[in-house]
Formats: sequence, C-alpha cells, structure tokens
Amino acid sequence: MTPSATSDSPETNQGQPSAAGGVIDLQNAVIRFAGNSQDGIQTIGGFLARLAGRSAREVMTYMTIPSTISGGPSIFQVHLGSGEVLSAGDESDFLFAFYQHSYDSHIGSLKPGGICIYDSDQVEQLKTDTDFIHLGIPITTTTVEAIGGSARDRGKNLFVLGLVTALFKLQKEKIVSLVERQFGRKSEDILRNAMLAFDAGFAYPIGDLTGLEFNLREGRMAGADKITTDGNTALTMGLLAGGVRYGAAYPITPWSTIMEQLRVELPKYGGLFVQAEDELAAVSMALGFAYAGHTAVTGSSGPGLSLKMEALSYAVMAELPLVVVNVQRGGPSTGLPTSVEQSDLMQAIYGSHGDCPRIVLAPQNVGDCFYIAVEACELARRYSCPVIILTDQALASRIEAFAQPDLEAIVHEPALDQGRRGDDFKPYPLDGLTRHAPPGTVMGGGKYPVVTGLEHDEWGHPSGSPEMHARMTARRREKIKDLGRTLPLPEVFGDEGGELLLVGWGSSGGPIREAVMRLREQGKTAAAIHLRHLHPMPGSLETIFAKYQHVIVVEMNDEGLYGYGQLATLLRARYCDPKIRSVCKTDGLNYKIREIVERVGSLINPA
Repeated sequence: MTPSATSDSPETNQGQPSAAGGVIDLQNAVIRFAGNSQDGIQTIGGFLARLAGRSAREVMTYMTIPSTISGGPSIFQVHLGSGEVLSAGDESDFLFAFYQHSYDSHIGSLKPGGICIYDSDQVEQLKTDTDFIHLGIPITTTTVEAIGGSARDRGKNLFVLGLVTALFKLQKEKIVSLVERQFGRKSEDILRNAMLAFDAGFAYPIGDLTGLEFNLREGRMAGADKITTDGNTALTMGLLAGGVRYGAAYPITPWSTIMEQLRVELPKYGGLFVQAEDELAAVSMALGFAYAGHTAVTGSSGPGLSLKMEALSYAVMAELPLVVVNVQRGGPSTGLPTSVEQSDLMQAIYGSHGDCPRIVLAPQNVGDCFYIAVEACELARRYSCPVIILTDQALASRIEAFAQPDLEAIVHEPALDQGRRGDDFKPYPLDGLTRHAPPGTVMGGGKYPVVTGLEHDEWGHPSGSPEMHARMTARRREKIKDLGRTLPLPEVFGDEGGELLLVGWGSSGGPIREAVMRLREQGKTAAAIHLRHLHPMPGSLETIFAKYQHVIVVEMNDEGLYGYGQLATLLRARYCDPKIRSVCKTDGLNYKIREIVERVGSLINPA
C-alpha cells in the first residue's frame, strides 16, 4: 500500500494518489522525523518548511524538544500541502526513525499504508504485523563513509534531507541554497561536510528500493509573496512594525528567542533592549521607557509573568503604554518548559492586586502573531495601558507560511511628542482618554503632571479622596469596556446555526476548524469561532451562541474544581448560559483533530 495523498482536512481531501509512470502524485504529505535533539532533526524540518516559503506550498510544523540541557528524544513533523494547511497532521504519511526508541515510540503515528524509513544501523526490531511499508537504510554508516573518518555521523540529518529531496522530487537547487546559507557562515569545512552528506543522501537509490517515486504538488500560493517563519519571529517583527523601540526582559523558555531578536534588531532602529537581572527589574525598566514617552515591551512565560504582577499594577494605575508578551508553557511552577498549555488566561486578566483592568489578546496562528503584535502596540498607545499578548509554546516554535504584509500601510514610525501643552492639559481627564506628556514637555499652565502608583487626580497628583478613587477606578474600567464595544464579532466558520458551536483561542484554531469539517462530514450541523480578543471580549457573543444547541469551549488547561476551563468559566460568568461547556486537556501536547471530535462527541452524546 502507499500512503494517503490527502491531509487531515476534508477541505483538501480531493481524491486518492494516482500513479503514472511509477510516480505517485501527492497533494499533501505529513513527514515525521524522530531521533534525538542532538541529531539536528529540527534543522531538516526547518529546511523543508522554508522551502515551502520559496515555492507555492503551504506548511505547518510541530516539534517536541526535551527540557534538559543534555537533550534527548525529539521529533519534528512537517505538513506540506498544495491546499490550505490548518494543522501539523494527526498522523504521518512518512516516518524517518533514527533509533530503536524513535521507531518504538512513533511507529504508531503512521497512517495505514504509510512508509517507515529507518536507520538499519540502529533499528533492529520491527513490527512486521502492521500495515506499513518498512525500508531500512544504513544511515549512520553511509553518512560516515560520505564524510570520511570514524564517528562522523553528525551529518545524518543532512543525509536524510538529501533522501527526502530525492524521494519527493523537491527543488534541489533551492534546498542547496538554504544549506549553503546556514552552514556557509560557519566555515568551509563545515559546509563541505554538510554537502557531502546531503549529496550522499540525494544519490542514494531509494527509488530503486521502494519502486516508488513521489511528486509533491505545488499549489494555490503560486506567485504570492510569502514569509515562512516561526511564531516568535513573526511576533518580534510585529513589535518592530508596531513602533516598539525600547524594552527589557529576563530570559526564560519559550520567550527567550523574542528577547534575543529584539536585542539585535532594536539598535538598528535607534532603540535599546536591556537584559535585566530579574523579572521585576525587567518590567520596571520597560515602564521607565514608557514613562519617557515610548511604546515599550517586556515579556516572559507564565512563571516570569507572575513576578511582574506587582509592577503591572503600577502600570494600570499610572496608565502607561506597555506591551507584555507571555509565551505560555505547561505549569504550574517550572512545570513543562518545552510543552504547550493555555493556563495563564486568568493570570493575565486578574493576576495583579486590586482592580487592574488591562487588555489581553491571543494570536491564532503564526501570521497572526505579526498582526496581533502590531495591534497590541496600537491599543497600548490609544488606551494608555498594559496590553498582554498570550501566545504559547506551540506558536512560538511552529513554522508556517503566510502572505507578505503590506508594510507601508502597517508600519508605525514612533515620534516623541514634547510639544508645548495648553493651559487646560490634564493627563488623566475624567471625561477622556489618558494622554501623557513626556519628561521635558513645557506645560503652558505652569502646572506639571505627576506619574505615580498612588491614586491621583486628573493631573496625577496623589489623592486620598474616596470620591476621586471611585471615579478614577471607573474611568480605568470604562475605557477597556469601550474598546469591547468597538470589536467586531468573530467570523463563524461552518454552519450558521444548528447543533454544535466550538469556541477556541490561541494555537488550537486550525485543529478546531478541521474538527468542524469532520463533524459536518458525519452529518452534524457544526461551526467554530475563534477569539483573538480575550479581555475585553467582543460584545454580543450571545447572539452567536443563541443559534446553537451546544457551545463547547476547546482549550488546553485544566477543568478546575468546577468542571470548566478558564475561557469557559469566563463565558459562563458573562452569559449565565448552562449550554457553555468545556473540553480540556493538560498533557502538554497540541490538540489532534480526532481528539476534539471524539471528546466533543462524548460530551454531547454521553454513553
């Protein structure tokens, strides 16, 4: 048997592969590389994903990496397709197993009829009673022979990349240019060894062994200007486009790559990024930049956000424009540093002491990481408050292709406004939005404002008046509520009414959409909405909920003491609607499509 040529998406399920002249035409291919993190399997997947960015294919990736410095078992799965790719795939069409433990742990991920290519130098025990095609290749010894010398197997990943390039008839010239770009900057010897391993894999007679050749089609993105990158990089570029030029942070997985990129990029724009000694110092430095009149950024993961909360209360009281990025991971405490979870929603909304209303956003895919960062900067300036971006580990490391943004229409060029303020200037007017005057600004009326964490009057001067505290608390609340009234309702994907509505946020958007497709194939009337604005939420969501018998919130956090995930709890509190229920998980892994379908089915049709 041959692997299915279709993705997990019914939308792209357009027929079985047809062999012509021994070549199997594939519309989609899900390829899983399983080995150790030291083998560079992420490098293989990254090359293939970036090749999609230089061709007409769409791509989505998924990887697991160990949280220990010494490394360990790891996978990289890449889903290449000529149609819309919404997930990294429940099951793989092809498995490349580097070791016995890789084979044992991941052979179950193959679809029936899938092909397992394994290193015959490392894998000795096979499950021959399964409906898979096994192909053993001496990857280790052939790599050593190609590079020369003993124990020179560090090029196994490049050997496999050559195999894949030949097997799927990929554009060799583009792959080679990617290899040269990455390894050429190191040294000539490293590049030479990399190319020796790649060429050995490309020349290996794998077609003769299988009797099969595959042609992976290009598709709907032909001719489009695309960007292929991971979520953390897209978010970094969005911050730059949104006008951030100053920031501070402390390193923590999986936030750190954003910090490292900002440290490199901000000086190019006349800005500055500081690595602070701890999380509280980092957010305080960022608030200093905001006080000076700039849109500033800080970031972390869940544990670090907890440490920033005291200063975030100050940011709410002082009403300073600050973007805070939380790349969520499994918790609590140190938790699962390299796994995915969506358990920081309540912390983001309610984590500080006192009444601290702020804006919370969540991107739904890699491209949206760029756009939501731009939006966060705009909202921080407009409403002069902290804006928290809740991304997650899955988006941080996932690679996708998306259309080139219209930078001329998007980019905000920051300018410090120290122009003279009029006699009636008040930074905290009771009847309007906050407008700060950066230090050095001349006050026409001679009365200078103060920025403080104490309750204050309209000029920022400390005030203990009960009436003033009540009025200022209300104005800080009402400006966030006013934003909610302007937000558009989310797009409904699927049936406009009927049996079932799935609600999601964050990185689960693609799998939820594919689950809706499968449920509709099963004869159910089903739809999905995805919330990017979590606090405040768009108004009138109840008008959508009213059209469905069941509203199921799909999220990656625990059901808690009362049986509902964090977003579901907020929705039930807001709308007092008992048909809002939860599907939750806390295994540190992304949702699979079949997992959503099965869990939702058991919830609405209990045995």
